[in-house]
Amino acid sequence: MSVLFNRGLAVLAAIVLAFGGTALLAPSAQAQSAPGPSAFSDTQRAELQRMVHDYILENPEVVMEALTRLQARQEQADEQQQRQQVASSSAQLFRSTDSPVMGNPNGDVTLVEFFDYQCGYCKRVFESVVQLSNSDPNLRIVLKEFPILGPASVTAARAALAAREQGRYVEYHNALMAYRGALNDDAIFALAGQVGLDVDRLRRDMDSPAVSREINANLELARTLGIRGTPAFVIGDRVIPGAVSLDVLRQLVAEQRPG
Repeated sequence: MSVLFNRGLAVLAAIVLAFGGTALLAPSAQAQSAPGPSAFSDTQRAELQRMVHDYILENPEVVMEALTRLQARQEQADEQQQRQQVASSSAQLFRSTDSPVMGNPNGDVTLVEFFDYQCGYCKRVFESVVQLSNSDPNLRIVLKEFPILGPASVTAARAALAAREQGRYVEYHNALMAYRGALNDDAIFALAGQVGLDVDRLRRDMDSPAVSREINANLELARTLGIRGTPAFVIGDRVIPGAVSLDVLRQLVAEQRPG
């Protein structure tokens, strides 16, 4: 193993020198390094490249290990950047008066959900979100309409936001989430009537600038946070993608609860 490791170090040094990467070495290594790449003849450079080629072919696991580590570092960097974006967007995420709220409006923990009414995974996690809300009287849930799955998604989101003018957002939201089958205008407005909404007024209110402003703000906020699919949850400084289980949601809330 030590022979393989030492040979790997030798080949790494050869790579750095052969391809002019002396800047990649640590300062102490640079101070003690051999002459720069200009000191190598074409023949020597070709031999170094052959050594690298042969080593990789003989030890392909080295490449996989390097790629795995690179991916892990990139994911860590992406997560850190995302946390910073959440912090800088906290007012719009957690305290926007344009976004509907479910549960306790004065709760001590806030959970944000980005969702689409045509998203099967959103419908799958919907029951867990409702159970979580019903079982936790101190939880505040901010609902971010994020219609990304086509025109029907946009229509449903606009209708849901417009339902706030009649004080029936949550009831309508729940009906849209519980609906099974492809959404279209007939289904969207039939559900509105079933929950007691004045459909004619709803159609007029859907064209409100406030409705457009909220949807556009959510689309931009999702882009800023790197949210590309639904559902996606935000809690604390973390973005949690996907239809996570009720137990996971409870754990996330517990981790944020003061004391």
